[in-house]
Amino acid sequence: MTRTRTSVRRALEVLELFLDGTRSLSVPEIVARLGLPRTTAHELVRTLLTSDYLTQVEDQPYRFTLGIRVFELGSAYALQLDLAAEGQKVALKVAEACDETVQMAIRDGTEAVFIAKMESSQTVRLVSTVGSRLPAHCTAVGKMLLSALSDDELTALYENTERLPGMTAKSITSLKQLRHEMAGIRARGLAYDDCESNLDVRCVAAPVYSHKGKMVAAMSISVPIMRMNARRQDELATQVRRGAEDLSHRLGYGMTKLNTQVA
Repeated sequence: MTRTRTSVRRALEVLELFLDGTRSLSVPEIVARLGLPRTTAHELVRTLLTSDYLTQVEDQPYRFTLGIRVFELGSAYALQLDLAAEGQKVALKVAEACDETVQMAIRDGTEAVFIAKMESSQTVRLVSTVGSRLPAHCTAVGKMLLSALSDDELTALYENTERLPGMTAKSITSLKQLRHEMAGIRARGLAYDDCESNLDVRCVAAPVYSHKGKMVAAMSISVPIMRMNARRQDELATQVRRGAEDLSHRLGYGMTKLNTQVA
C-alpha cells in the first residue's frame, strides 16, 4: 500500500512539473528535476502515456506534454465550480419564491454530495449541509441523479450490496425497490423523498443538465411534513422544475442544438 501511494505521489509530481508553464519534458529532465531513478521515471511516463495524462510531442517522440485527460479533469473541475456558483444564485431565487429550503447536489458513486443550499426563513431541520454526503437512494436529489443511469449501470453501481443502508424506516433498502422507483422518476422527471432521509421532512427534486445534455446535478425543495399537502407539493414541483431549468439554461443546456440549427 505504501509503495502504491508513493507511485501515485510521484506520478502527480511529474504532472505538476508543467504548472510553471513548461511545455514539454524529456525523461532525463524529469529525472533531474525530481531526483528520481531513471527506471522509475520511465515507468511513470509509460503509465501516464497509457492513461492519456501525457502524450508524445509530434515529431519529438522522446519529449512529452500534457494529455487530453488533464484537460478533461480541469474542465470537469471548472464546470463544478460554475455549477455551485450558479446553483447558489438560482437556489436563492427559488427559495425567495417558495420560502422553503432549496438545495443542490451532485453524485459521487452511491452518494449525493450537497454543493449549494439556501435556507428558508421558516424553521426546518435537515440532515444535509453544504459539503455533506448522504446515501443517494435516500434523498430526492440523489434518486434524481441515479435515474440518469440505466438499470444495468444501477445494478453495477450497487454490485455485491445485498441490502441498501436506510436512514429512516421509510428508506428504500432493496435494489429491486430502487429500480422500480427509478422507472417512476424517469417517467415524470421529478424525484420525491417521502421522509426517507428525515422523518420530519419531504422533498421534491428536478434534474439539472449541462451544455452537453448530461445530468450533472439535481435541485430540491425541502419542506417539513406539517407544511406539505398535495396542493403544496404540486406548487413546489413546478417551482423546483423551473429553477432546475433556469440553472440548466445558465449552464448552456439547449444552446448546442440551437447553434447547430442556426448554422
